[in-house]
Amino acid sequence: MKIAQNSIDELNATIALTIEQSDYEPRVKKGLSEQRRKAEIKGFRPGMAPMSLIEKMYGKSILMDEIQKLLSEGLNQHITDNKLQLLGEPLPNEEDSGKLDLEKGGDLDFKFDIALAPSININFTEKDSIPFYKITVTKEDLSKYQESILRQHGKLENTETSSDEDFITATLTQGEHLIENTYISLKNIEDQQFRMPFIGQKVGDEIEVDVKQTFTNETDLAAMLKVKKEELADFEPVFKIKINEIKRFAPAELNQDLFDRIFGEDVVKNEEEFNQKAEERIASEYAQESNYRFAKDARVIAFDKANIVLPDNFLKRWLLYANEGKITKEQIDKDYEAFAEDLRWQMIRGYIAKEQKFEVTKEAMLEHARQMARYQFAMYGLPNVPDEHIDRYANTILDNEKEARNIYERAEDSMVMNYIKSAVTLEEKEITMEKMQELYEKEKK
Repeated sequence: MKIAQNSIDELNATIALTIEQSDYEPRVKKGLSEQRRKAEIKGFRPGMAPMSLIEKMYGKSILMDEIQKLLSEGLNQHITDNKLQLLGEPLPNEEDSGKLDLEKGGDLDFKFDIALAPSININFTEKDSIPFYKITVTKEDLSKYQESILRQHGKLENTETSSDEDFITATLTQGEHLIENTYISLKNIEDQQFRMPFIGQKVGDEIEVDVKQTFTNETDLAAMLKVKKEELADFEPVFKIKINEIKRFAPAELNQDLFDRIFGEDVVKNEEEFNQKAEERIASEYAQESNYRFAKDARVIAFDKANIVLPDNFLKRWLLYANEGKITKEQIDKDYEAFAEDLRWQMIRGYIAKEQKFEVTKEAMLEHARQMARYQFAMYGLPNVPDEHIDRYANTILDNEKEARNIYERAEDSMVMNYIKSAVTLEEKEITMEKMQELYEKEKK
């Protein structure tokens, strides 16, 4: 096999391969012999079919398979021997496509396009200044947190007279149609005009309602009538609705039972201690937000320092090729800038990790998986899950190859950001979360 690399520019090159007949012919013969041994063809004993018949039936596919293997072996060997750092994978040269003639035999010529990863040389010193926003916990934050907790742990209670945001169970009748104990959320009735008939009603009261005008979402209406959407046409719009129950959401009370459910038994014993714990939790969340913001600002400076130029045309081609028709050229053009930014950061992160000899250990990955597990449990209102359950769930996360790869990248990201934070001068600024959100909104404009 003959291989030659030709440079187009600093980032693009071609690899020309010539697979000689002496490269593929012995492999094809071996493949045909193996196929003959296992072939079961009507009229012939196993392994005794004429080679001419085997060649006619399987020759072309075996030849293609062997050529593909030789191409793969040749490209990989060339890349390894020359220590090439590529972006994406080699692509068939567009101008050279469609020229392969298998019937002709002899030597076969191929050409591939490759994209070379640009060199990176980046370092951070104390001369680099990056803002670090320390988010303070305000009284308003504590008040909102308390309100959120009370609502999160609240419950529905029976009430006598209905109001705007109550929940009703009712029996609907229309001629022979009877729908018992169906559920109606008054706050989901968008038009106040159609919500009004439900307000001020008591258990046992009956009202007539045009359900098609009142409940404009067909999915919700079908669920209320306990039918499929396509069956809605079978009903007249006006139903008689008899109210069976009226329930109103009541926030939880700030008491010992709530303290124990949130923080564990007897950890918090009064409102003052509740506020202390709440402040700690909010501060922890804000610390994560501060680090996220620092990472965002650090990346901007890193991009500017590295000044990475990418082979955009090649990468767009490769994305289209690698996704095998799952996305269109228009979608790639639309999303390419985000992809390119992520790729640039991967390259910078990899460079820093290599230069600083960072190693993402199994324990580091497990700790990130634990953090993910705790966050997910907390989102479901379970902030005090025992460590053994956290560890079991974290290991389950790491068993998923895709999740494990994401966690590896997050762990490496964290190490790189900690390094940058230690190397630069931090321009510390105190800010409220409200002002931080305003900063994000301003940057969107």
